[in-house]
Parts: sequence; structure tokens; C-alpha cells
Amino acid sequence: MPNTPPEKVDVHSEGFLHSLMRKQLKLSIACALAFLLVLLGLPLANYFAPGLMATRIFGFTLTWFLLGIGFFPAVWCISFYFIRRSIALEQEEVAEVAEEKGGKGERENFSR
Repeated sequence: MPNTPPEKVDVHSEGFLHSLMRKQLKLSIACALAFLLVLLGLPLANYFAPGLMATRIFGFTLTWFLLGIGFFPAVWCISFYFIRRSIALEQEEVAEVAEEKGGKGERENFSR
């Protein structure tokens, strides 16, 4: 009995790309809003709660502590989340297309 390779699923179809781009756009907007919140949060906190932001932590005011130590990890976390979720969205879309075209056996061929 010949073992034929599974038929390749066209993951580059227009519908696939359109759906994936729409999901990634939503993710991008959510991450951009989170970044703006982090970026504008510090000046707003300084304006609305100057007493709190003048609190000293490890010899620095809370403003400088958050700006010097907290800002970059927060941006890194947003970036990390974006990359991980974007890759997951791509894999979900490929799996969805593979299920539509070839059933569960095909799904394993495209999930990397």
C-alpha cells in the first residue's frame, strides 16, 4: 500500500491572510494602548499624585524609580506578550485552515 504524502494546505490564500491580519491588528492596537498607558501614566501620576510620587524608595523618588527601573521592563513585557501572542495567532489560523481542508492529520503538518 503506497504511503502518499498529505496534500498541502494553501495557507497563503487571501482569506487566510485577511483573517490573520485582522487579528494581528487588534493585538497591535491593544499593545499600543498598553504602551501609551505606561508612557503617559508616569506624567499623569506626577500631576495627580505629587505627594505619592515624591515618596523615596531605595534613595530615589518614586518617579525616578519607576522611570529608571520600571519603564523598560514594562515595555519589554508588552513586546514579549505581542510576539508570543502573534505567533500563537498564526499557529491558530494555520491549524484552522488545516482542519477545514484536511482534517486533524493535516493539522500536525502545519503546527510548528
